[in-house]
Amino acid sequence: MNRRSPVTSELFVKQCWFLTGATAVGKSQIGLALAEQLGAEIVSLDSMAIYRGMDIGTAKPGAEERASVPHHLIDLREPDEEYSVAQYLDDAEQVVRDIRGRGREVLFVGGTPMWLKCLLRGLFEGPPANWELRQEIEQEAAQLPPGELHRRLEQVDPLAANQIHPNDTRRLIRALEVFRSTGEPISHQQLEFEDARRADECRVFVLHRPRDEQHRRIEARVDRMLADGLVDEVRGLTSGGKQLGRTASQAVGYQEVLEYLAGDVDEATMIEKIKARTRRFAKRQGTWFRSLSECRWVEVADGDATESIVGQIYDMGG
Repeated sequence: MNRRSPVTSELFVKQCWFLTGATAVGKSQIGLALAEQLGAEIVSLDSMAIYRGMDIGTAKPGAEERASVPHHLIDLREPDEEYSVAQYLDDAEQVVRDIRGRGREVLFVGGTPMWLKCLLRGLFEGPPANWELRQEIEQEAAQLPPGELHRRLEQVDPLAANQIHPNDTRRLIRALEVFRSTGEPISHQQLEFEDARRADECRVFVLHRPRDEQHRRIEARVDRMLADGLVDEVRGLTSGGKQLGRTASQAVGYQEVLEYLAGDVDEATMIEKIKARTRRFAKRQGTWFRSLSECRWVEVADGDATESIVGQIYDMGG
């Protein structure tokens, strides 16, 4: 078990800007304006934007946005492929070196907290995935009552259990997989994540809105995605016997549409489930960002001028 060399983390911290925040907070619009202010190219910090064809549900930047500012690490994989955080860090390192080599600034924009944490602090790589064991635990989990998987992790790794939400099945399964395959709690192997930096040593900015306003934006975003054809997008991605991979199929919105297309829920239920899950996801993102000492919070609200927000960030990071 080892961690990624801290050299890469120094590259990201010393030479890059980061703009993050919960889903629907307004990162894309502000990110474009900030990139223009900085003379920067944008590197995606979105774990689902790497999949080709998953455009509507990920709010992927469109052709016009990509034409105005170069974007990187988008559309790297097919939806049935897997893509690890280690692969992302390798790709991000190369992209950053290329951009800096052209004399441009680098601006990461996106809302995947684990990727942000690994960029800033390095990566605990852990044992390779044991897919047979993982599938065994997944089958167990499907038969267990709510909360039981979390209780089982509490028995063998209470520290990890305290850090993982009871509904975060994917991370619970991974923690149990590591314990069963190594005999050592995953929390004991992740001490490198305590290598925190002060916020004034970094240029990591988290956009934040009042809770009610954020919820209204989430509702509007989901409605817009459905109107733009999210169901047809998922139908196309799964036509002709094609399937989404284990990661892509868990993406917010896509999982619920898959249930709808399978006939497991009606349309109204699908819509409400997407909105509810998006609200929960946004709340978890906020919890993650608050746990990172590197972050500085930027309060925004409807009616604030983009130029004013960008100016504030620029002054804070200058």
